[in-house]
Amino acid sequence: MSLNLDPNNATFLKDEQGRPFIVVRDQGKKKRQFGNEAVKSHILAARTVANLVKSSLGPRGLDKILISPDGDITVTNDGATILQQMEISNHIAKLLVELSKSQDDEIGDGTTGVVVLAGALLEQAADLIDKGIHPIRIADGYDQACDIAVAELDRISDTIDFTKTETANLVKVARTSLGSKIVSKAHDQFANIAVDAVLSVADLERKDVDFELIKVDGKVGGSLEDTLLVKGVIVDKDFSHPQMPSEVRDAKIAILTCAFEPPKPKTKHKLEITSVEEFKKLQNYEREKFIEMIQQVKDTGANLAICQWGFDDEANHLLLQNGLPAVRWVGGPEIELIAIATNGRIVPRFEDLKPEKLGSAGVVREMTFGTTREKMLVIEECANTRAVTVFCRGSNKMIIDEAKRSLHDALCVVRNLVRDNR
Repeated sequence: MSLNLDPNNATFLKDEQGRPFIVVRDQGKKKRQFGNEAVKSHILAARTVANLVKSSLGPRGLDKILISPDGDITVTNDGATILQQMEISNHIAKLLVELSKSQDDEIGDGTTGVVVLAGALLEQAADLIDKGIHPIRIADGYDQACDIAVAELDRISDTIDFTKTETANLVKVARTSLGSKIVSKAHDQFANIAVDAVLSVADLERKDVDFELIKVDGKVGGSLEDTLLVKGVIVDKDFSHPQMPSEVRDAKIAILTCAFEPPKPKTKHKLEITSVEEFKKLQNYEREKFIEMIQQVKDTGANLAICQWGFDDEANHLLLQNGLPAVRWVGGPEIELIAIATNGRIVPRFEDLKPEKLGSAGVVREMTFGTTREKMLVIEECANTRAVTVFCRGSNKMIIDEAKRSLHDALCVVRNLVRDNR
């Protein structure tokens, strides 16, 4: 076997045992690009990215199937999602990904359009460079054209009138945003949901919308038409004991981040039990502590406890026995949302519980789904009526994820009109 090596690009060395090896300098073969040649290669990279998402633009846009390194499949025509999940190494192409991301963060819709527009502008710029025009002159021309285009848009823009009750114009705009999405067969329903959700949390006097008060959740099962808007909070939990009532009216809610368990020393400890009497003493002590905690909750007037941590079967049985429905293992973000919706305070210790720290809601009920009898907790008629939850249904996880993305775009479009109704 013979190797055709250029001696100028290779170095012959020996290791500790005297065995020869060759170090080849690859950098010698690489050429650095300068001037218009470098600019054109950058334009080509950006146009390649724009051409990838071009086919997903518009009402007849095609969906893309994206496969992650872990094998997860995403089906979407949302430009920001497509570009974020693509593995792009070229730094100029990454700028288009950032452009799409900033459009998604600021406006919420039009993520594909801005990338396709940028690709088209760069394509025209390549022709101008071939004619000998300097790139800075081209950039200045685009800046002037942008000012003219914005001024023309201001001139021809219409003002869309709406109120809390007259929402027909907002629904039309939301429907336009949903027309190219997978939810287009139910776009009337989704458009109404988006408008109702935004107007529920909007402050029309200040022209402000707090998206933190809108929670978008989903559960596999049913069809897209089963999607609903709940004026309250939905939590993917149920009551801790099956014999607890499935509905609590005029709920006074104790929101706890402390566990229903006897106090333990903070240092390492060891407890030796040598007789049945000692074990019974310990059992009675734990029982008394559980009853004391339950009584502390009930003394404040609470008729429902929502706990961030779990509790064992004995505590669960005592809660049932003392007529205090409870929910356990509720996550941190959900606890915060419940506190905002019910105007309650999150309590870290039982000693800090007071009547004024309780949250209030008209109805807390369990909602059951399909033949699997899965349950979720719905908190409605909250003290803070501005908190809402959009609950998406679909035949599989991919449909629900795409429905959430579509709904996010529609929510952002309606929010933008609330901020500036031109």
